[in-house]
Amino acid sequence: MTAPPPTEPLGDRVEQAIEAHTAVETEAAPPRRLGRTIFWLALTGISIYLVFPSIVEVFGSWRQITRFSLLSLAAMLGLQVASLACMWALQFVALRGPRWRAVITSQLAGNALAKVAPGGGAVGGALQYKLLVRAGASPAATVTALAAVNVLVFAMVLAMPVLAIPALIRGGVNESLAHTAFAGLGVFVAATALGALLLSTNGPLRWTGRQLQRVRNRLRRRSEPLHKLPDRLLRERDRLLATLGPRWKRALLATVGRWTFDYLTLLAALAAIGSHPRPGLVLLAFCGAQVLAQIPITPGGLGFVEAGLSAMLALAGVSAGDALLATFAYRLFSYWLPLPIGLAAFALAPGGKEP
Repeated sequence: MTAPPPTEPLGDRVEQAIEAHTAVETEAAPPRRLGRTIFWLALTGISIYLVFPSIVEVFGSWRQITRFSLLSLAAMLGLQVASLACMWALQFVALRGPRWRAVITSQLAGNALAKVAPGGGAVGGALQYKLLVRAGASPAATVTALAAVNVLVFAMVLAMPVLAIPALIRGGVNESLAHTAFAGLGVFVAATALGALLLSTNGPLRWTGRQLQRVRNRLRRRSEPLHKLPDRLLRERDRLLATLGPRWKRALLATVGRWTFDYLTLLAALAAIGSHPRPGLVLLAFCGAQVLAQIPITPGGLGFVEAGLSAMLALAGVSAGDALLATFAYRLFSYWLPLPIGLAAFALAPGGKEP
């Protein structure tokens, strides 16, 4: 009896299916794709035109960069590197297969592309997927892992405003950089505890689902009401845990660290110019800026983040000039600096399977 032919790996079949689907779509409907591209480019151009005054206003504060000491600039750079390192650790846990070099270079390259391309999140994710697969990662596992990472990262930034409530109740302002650091540490501890609670127990997540379901049904009375949102959240949570495996606690710490170090960068910028507003209000401004960055009609939320963050910092009690300068410094390290680094990472990304 002859042996049956070897079964083709699932990852290869998935990759071939994706390539075949892309080829068919490209051949069948080029006018539709071209029209869609033109539409998004036009929308991006109009949006940038509308927010251009805000961009100019923020960048007009660069002349005051001398208000930052070299030590404070180095601290902000270090905090951003720590934030990126947490992101690499999270993706390394979720992907399981690729080596650190592939994870780091693909994340930096995809992140840079996401900041310059319209609809950047999807484009950047596609680039990272391609680089990881070239490095030897399983296509199917890579798609699942990157999706899980995106869900966990965005869910955390949506949950972080809840952590501002105790600080808002307490009131007062920070009086020193030490108070700023302790505020960031408090966010880290609280976010970790909240994430662990939601990932390890059913009750709080089910209660959250019921509240969200109730609010949604009240806001959209004419639509068919939701009834199973809590169960759906539990299923998605279990799927996320299955992707992360037994190292989900490490992934949670990395997720919290990613946002905490980013938040500390903004606090450090404010502290460096002598502005010490209430950390809870700054946290709300920070989370609002991250949501604005998801607006796909400008690359990386360009313009929307500058306008929104400086305005929200002003509402938090920061003077208009300091709000613009702090926004400029924060975006310098979180948005502009990763662009050339991402280009270099793309050149250094492994082109095939690593030995």
